[in-house]
Amino acid sequence: MRVVSGICKGHPLKAVPGNTTRPTTDKVKESIFNIIGPYFDGGLVLDLFGGSGGLGIEALSRGMDRAVFVDRDTKAVQVIKQNLQSCRLTEKAEVYRNDAERALRALIKREIAFDLILLDPPYKNQKIVSIISVIEQHSLLTQTGIIMAEHDISVELPSEIGALSLVRSEDYGITAISIYKLKDGEHS
Repeated sequence: MRVVSGICKGHPLKAVPGNTTRPTTDKVKESIFNIIGPYFDGGLVLDLFGGSGGLGIEALSRGMDRAVFVDRDTKAVQVIKQNLQSCRLTEKAEVYRNDAERALRALIKREIAFDLILLDPPYKNQKIVSIISVIEQHSLLTQTGIIMAEHDISVELPSEIGALSLVRSEDYGITAISIYKLKDGEHS
C-alpha cells in the first residue's frame, strides 16, 4: 500500500495488523480519485471508516486542506496516526476512535460540512444507506460535495437518497464504488 499521487506520492502506508480491516487496493484508490478528483483545490474531507487512513491521506496528498479520520478499532486509529506522521500530515488531521453513527452525531453538533466524504465500511456490516441519509439530513456535505462509498459488489445502492443522487458507480472485481452528489439546487 502506498500513496498513489500528490505531494506524498509513492510514500508507503502501514496496514492495520490482523484481518479486521480490508485496505483499498492502490488500483481501486487510483480509479476512485480519477473519478472524484483527481486533485483538489483545498477543502475538508471525512474518512469515516478510516482503517489505515489510506483514502483520507490520498485526499490530503491530492490537495485537501484538512481531514477528519474516524475508526472504532484502536489498532486502526494507531496506524492512521503513524501513517499521517510518516507522511508529515499530522497537522492537517483529526483522528478519533468512535463508531460511525456516534462520530456523525458529534460532527453534527460541530456544524461543519465536508467537501468529500469517504465511506469504506466493513463489507459484512453495510449501513451505507442509513449513514448517507444522516449525512444528507444534517447537511454534513457542502453544496458541491461528493460522497464516495466503497462496498461489496453484491450491495446495490439506491439511485437517490434524500436530496442526493447516485451519479456514478463502477465495479472492480469484488469491490464496487458509488458516487453521490446533491441534486442541483437542493440542500436539506
